[in-house]
Amino acid sequence: MPQSITYRHKSYELLCTAKPLDSGKFAPYLMVIKQVWPTRPREIAVDRGNYSTAQDAIDAAQACGIEWVANYG
Repeated sequence: MPQSITYRHKSYELLCTAKPLDSGKFAPYLMVIKQVWPTRPREIAVDRGNYSTAQDAIDAAQACGIEWVANYG
């Protein structure tokens, strides 16, 4: 089952998810949700490296989300 953690960064929520792979590793996924109008969620592409733990995958998604907010938010 996927594991998720939501972080707040500036006026955004970063929904960081680690989805298990068949190989026993994890893939990161990121959803960015702006907390002011318009609030539509955006799925942001994260490098799909295979991470050995769910926390590593979540950390990679969070780092990508912070970078996205800095560059595009």
